[in-house]
Amino acid sequence: MQVIVPTLLVLYGKSSQDQELLASAATSLSLEDGKLSISLAPDVSGDDVGFDVPAYMSALHARRFGIWMIWSPRIASTHDFVAQNFAKLPKGVVCVAETQFKGRGRSKNVWTSPPGCLMFSFTLWKNDSRHIPFLQHVVCIAMVQSIKELSHAKGLPELDVRIKWPNDLYLKGLKVGGILYTSVYKPDIHSISIGIGLNVDNRKPTTCLNAALQELNANSTGLKREDILASFFNKFEVLSDICLKQGFRPLEEQYYKAWLHSGQIVVVHESHEGQSVDGVVTIQGLTRNGCLYAIGEDGKSYELHSNGKSYIASKYR
Repeated sequence: MQVIVPTLLVLYGKSSQDQELLASAATSLSLEDGKLSISLAPDVSGDDVGFDVPAYMSALHARRFGIWMIWSPRIASTHDFVAQNFAKLPKGVVCVAETQFKGRGRSKNVWTSPPGCLMFSFTLWKNDSRHIPFLQHVVCIAMVQSIKELSHAKGLPELDVRIKWPNDLYLKGLKVGGILYTSVYKPDIHSISIGIGLNVDNRKPTTCLNAALQELNANSTGLKREDILASFFNKFEVLSDICLKQGFRPLEEQYYKAWLHSGQIVVVHESHEGQSVDGVVTIQGLTRNGCLYAIGEDGKSYELHSNGKSYIASKYR
């Protein structure tokens, strides 16, 4: 007979009131494919938690994001958990895991989630849908900038982390991070769940931030997951406010400065009279929908979409 081990969740709040609110909400939490074991932070010793939550909370200045934390040593998917329990959790809560065994990526891809990877998902909600498609780009900007600013603050070499549209992070040509963004519309509100995986200490399956830092400086102390997460939320809260109030245009320059694609020439597939035709286009920027904007060899404008393996082109006006 197979014994089902409950998934442990440890609850934290930046203040005692925050923790009480999260504890109250936790009584109704559930998992689709397992049982839960829920503990408040003081009930679990520091040695049992692989994430230094006090250090994270001390570095966190955001007021809406990340002030509630759910930590788990092992969970199927942080993203699935926050999405399934969206209505029960405080908005802005973050779920952090040491390992995942059903981590998700785009297009039903599996995200490898070994120890040393910063894996977290958080929630937000919005009534206005106009700028929601651009929030995944804001997440990318916030993570790239937080890594660079944190490295500078700690006297470490600057890592040239870049954005690969629409939601991957690359370093020296290798993927070091990915973002999963889902939105569900219910009457008058968009329930948004954002999941991020970032290779911090795990050199496999590609490379990681601290391995790159050591290559630049053998005496580098490296970055800590707790500091990266706090720095990310501090940055994201500011940038997301700009996007949702003013649109993405004020952030476009920051985005293009960090991405990989300016002037990039790519082969695309275009449907023409029922047949797929290959073409060559040059990427110029983003369309008003947040997709890639490109110019073809014929001088016409195209909007590019990705199926995870290749670019699909459609005419753009």
